[in-house]
Amino acid sequence: MNLKGKVAIVTGGNSGIGAMIVLELAKQGANLVIDYHSHPEATDALEKKIYALGDQAIGIAADVSKIADIQKLIDAAVSKFGRVDIMVNNAGVETRTSILDTTEAQYEKVLEVNLKSAFFGTQIAAKQMIKQGGGGRIINITSVHEDWPMPGNIAYCLSKGGMRMLTRTAGIELAKHNILVVGVGPGAVATPINLVTMKDPALMQKLDSAIPLGRMAKPEEIASVVAFLSGDGASYITATTIFADGGIMHQSPGL
Repeated sequence: MNLKGKVAIVTGGNSGIGAMIVLELAKQGANLVIDYHSHPEATDALEKKIYALGDQAIGIAADVSKIADIQKLIDAAVSKFGRVDIMVNNAGVETRTSILDTTEAQYEKVLEVNLKSAFFGTQIAAKQMIKQGGGGRIINITSVHEDWPMPGNIAYCLSKGGMRMLTRTAGIELAKHNILVVGVGPGAVATPINLVTMKDPALMQKLDSAIPLGRMAKPEEIASVVAFLSGDGASYITATTIFADGGIMHQSPGL
């Protein structure tokens, strides 16, 4: 796999899965625009790691729930590197609330950060890709919960279900421009969003026993899927989701 000379934007790119995606794309030769909303020191550390690999990176503070800030990311990529080849819509939040106790503010935050940002990230990146020519890749980091209910986290599931149809519909609409749109659906991943579970041995045992592979994913394992989808080997994949879940979606307790 070789992404030398490609330019990638990763939203929510300075922590968790996003940070691993940034590093993996850089290892494959891409130049990076790292979107972040907090912890600029983490972004600085990532930039130094990328420079050590011989690639270039810039960190951009942006709130991807705002269309103007998404445009700022695209403009920064074009200004610094001349183009956008890969757009990774990764930023995400959750509230762990149910239909009965989710507030309007919680609903709006989750839908704006998760789904609205992916929608307009796809739109604005696609317009730039069409303008510059040569096609491109748009990768939406969804979840097994785009298809698999998670009671007690309904707004998150709703946002990921929306990303599922965004990926499929935009993938069809943009195919004529050779812009491929693919979702990556992780299962349980060892990132800060799952710290509550990871710190509780009983919860971890329960979770691991529900995963056929017997463990949570490492962020690097999700990043490698994104890197594959960014390269030539994935040139005929679009309008679908690749699940990297250790088999959890198909687990059964038996009869």
